[in-house]
Amino acid sequence: MGRGRGGDDERKDVSGSAPLLGGGKKDGSDYGASSDKEDDKYYMGVDKDLLMNTPEEGLTEVEAAARLEQFGPNKLREKERHIWWKLVLEFVQPMPLMIWMAIGIESLEAYLHSSRDSWIDVGVLLVLQLLNVLVGFIEELKAGDAIAALRESLKPEATVKRQGKVYTMDATTLVPGDIVCLGAGGAIPADCVLRAGKPLQVDQAALTGESLPVTMYPGGNAKMGSTVTRGEIEATVSATGSQTFFGKTADLVQGVDELGHFEKVLNEIMVLLVLSGVVVCAVVFLYLITIGVDFWEVLAFNVVLLVASIPIALRVVCTTTLALGCHELAAEKAIVARLSSVEELAGMTILCSDKTGTLTLNKMALQEHLPTFVPGVDRDEVLTMAALAAKWWEPPKDALDTLVLNAVDLSSLGAYEQTDYVPFDPTIKKTESTVMLKATGISFQVAKGAPHVLLEMCENRDVIRDDVEAKVLELAHRGIRSLAVARTRADGAWEFLGILTFLDPPRPDTKHTIDCAAAFGVSIKMITGDHRAIAEETCRTLGMGTNVLGPERLPLMSAEDLENCTTLGRDYGELCRQTDGFAQVFPEHKYLIVEALRQQGFLTGMTGDGVNDAPALKRADVGIAVQGATNAAQAAADIVLTQPGLSTIVTAIVTSRKIFQRMKNFVIYRIACTEQLLFFFFMSCIFYHPNEFNDDWPSYFYIPVIALVTITILNDGTIISVAYDNVHASQLPEKWDLNILYIVSSSIGLTALASSLVLLSYALSSSDPNSHWAHAGLPQLTYGEIQTLMYLKISLSDYFSVFNSRTKGWLWSRAPSVILVGAFVLATGASTWLSVYWPFGNGMKGISWTLAGYCWLYVTFWALVQDAAKVLTYAVLQRVGWVESVEVIDEVALKKSREALNTVEID
Repeated sequence: MGRGRGGDDERKDVSGSAPLLGGGKKDGSDYGASSDKEDDKYYMGVDKDLLMNTPEEGLTEVEAAARLEQFGPNKLREKERHIWWKLVLEFVQPMPLMIWMAIGIESLEAYLHSSRDSWIDVGVLLVLQLLNVLVGFIEELKAGDAIAALRESLKPEATVKRQGKVYTMDATTLVPGDIVCLGAGGAIPADCVLRAGKPLQVDQAALTGESLPVTMYPGGNAKMGSTVTRGEIEATVSATGSQTFFGKTADLVQGVDELGHFEKVLNEIMVLLVLSGVVVCAVVFLYLITIGVDFWEVLAFNVVLLVASIPIALRVVCTTTLALGCHELAAEKAIVARLSSVEELAGMTILCSDKTGTLTLNKMALQEHLPTFVPGVDRDEVLTMAALAAKWWEPPKDALDTLVLNAVDLSSLGAYEQTDYVPFDPTIKKTESTVMLKATGISFQVAKGAPHVLLEMCENRDVIRDDVEAKVLELAHRGIRSLAVARTRADGAWEFLGILTFLDPPRPDTKHTIDCAAAFGVSIKMITGDHRAIAEETCRTLGMGTNVLGPERLPLMSAEDLENCTTLGRDYGELCRQTDGFAQVFPEHKYLIVEALRQQGFLTGMTGDGVNDAPALKRADVGIAVQGATNAAQAAADIVLTQPGLSTIVTAIVTSRKIFQRMKNFVIYRIACTEQLLFFFFMSCIFYHPNEFNDDWPSYFYIPVIALVTITILNDGTIISVAYDNVHASQLPEKWDLNILYIVSSSIGLTALASSLVLLSYALSSSDPNSHWAHAGLPQLTYGEIQTLMYLKISLSDYFSVFNSRTKGWLWSRAPSVILVGAFVLATGASTWLSVYWPFGNGMKGISWTLAGYCWLYVTFWALVQDAAKVLTYAVLQRVGWVESVEVIDEVALKKSREALNTVEID
């Protein structure tokens, strides 16, 4: 079949593949910088001649075992940590360290004062620490187990010859010098050199991105990760594991190890809140020491402030929300390997995609367009002649014969008898057969092959040459493969009938996926190792831009240089941003493109299926391996699709944006709560002096640690219900604008703070018969009752803040989920019960049900004030242009989108 470059062979010879990929060697052994070799004479310090000089009966088991010990297993190097070590590291992250500090201070105070109440506080803090760490660790572990199970199900095998015996074994135990048997349909288990035998057809799409197989001859180098499509031959293993092209490409993957985007955001929020807490603690500590308060009493109080500044449940709730989103995606046949990738998917602005096997099926398809060059000959007749040039009564030998035979009615070929057949030969680039029409006994010849070869055979070549060459050139420019068909007339002269056209077609749902992604604000860029003309034609078919560049403007850098280069965004970012795609690139180029875009500040995704995609999949903020991807691609990806098609990506984008919205709502809530708690303690300590109202009361106001931790357990514990809240996905990619979040949170939190300070002022004056409290007919309170009242107020106010935080408009503008309302009832009901029957002591005392009811009315009123402050804040931010009004994808639109995708898949 012609590749459309003036009539090349119908099955691409390996000698023609590498130059089109950017300068590789003719034997296909050099695929780029990642295949840099050691000295030609040595392999890992051992003479290659000794390794490769294997006798016909193969290695002995003893020699194979020795080499396995010397060179290691035939698998990729993996960075693995022991599960218990991973758990230990979880306990020494920044947020857990702050809780350890609080536990340490409280434990010291409890030990020195032999305080039972303080030991209870320590116990509660330890429970919070365990919850904070274990929830996130277990969810990450579940995701890892799912990926491990998927990889285990794809464990490779190899057919090897040792000591004259041929048997199948685990491919990871292959060693250099082993003789392996390669056959049609089998994967090449290691880099190897073909031994004596007939040429082999090898599919290298996973390595190079090219759709058609290459022809390899004895002495050629077959690469691990390729697949044999036709032929059988023995080969000697030349490299295993990390020394293969597959393995060296994986070195790029192993080099990528940095903190994820979401972890950075959480840490930034945590650092800000903790620093605020440290500053407040320092001021309060100095103030209390100055006025003569006991050192240990001051230290204990500062523990309260420190705990208040730590967003204890921030990671637990966000991790749980992400985990629930992962379960939703699993139902859509997408396995999430890294939880935080779901959040990054919500903010993804550019999606780079491999072509072969990702956007396309990686299967050549016969096109409807079939130009003919003989008057009266139609498409069906040309297809019939093409089928007669094969052994139509036998199973097809290759993909092209399969396509041709599937396109004709085989029963009609029963009218013919094949009397001679010349199979495809790469040297003559054609297949030929002699057939006889049974009814008349008339014989004629038919042939199919490279257009330029068949054209020279035909008598009418001078008449049609210009038309044929123009058509072949046109097809070449569009990246369409061509296969000519000819036959002999009654006088024995050959005539050129027509040209079959083949193309690796897009997946049925690819165009719809791209259209949806564009509507969602995600730019798609194709990055492929296939030819530029093919890439442009695929882009045109899918409605993408056709500004596709080759690799000539990108440097081919080593893995080490790529990992250490911080100027890729400056040097190549604008080039990568403006183009619609790149063709004929190496794995290093894909890595470079993704990293350049990331350095420009874009959250970048990558989809792929092959070994050559693995480095870019790992480097991307979100790596997505499609169904049928190689083990290397799956290992590098953050999300692995387990069913054909790309529609799951659209579903994942929408789902991730809803998850992002839930997490953003929670972060606003958590910052608002922290502001209320932290500054309430600060203000009540510095500016409120209970002993001025009653000589028996302390000189500053505080709430015991147990009360604060109870608020955290009830409110932050049940706030996990935000993971089930009703939200809408944004039409455009999400992003963490922390300055805006702080402003909105402050409008809610500081309003709640003001309401708490007002209530505290009234409560402290309850013993004054002329106070507003007394005039309202409310009972006089003890100090312990005032502490309990403020505990109830803060607890209720915190949970009402959830409803303030979940919408940009008024809190009733979008109905909450039943689960969220149920959690609200549980948390506030428990807080109310505790405030009436306070069981923990620590000086606090239960209040009456009547007073609790008044507290509810007070908090409800202020919740509306908080909501008004939030709505006003958003309005001002939109007016000054700091916040844009972004449309959302409502549930009806989302349902229609899914139905449309399903329709495309069915068609």
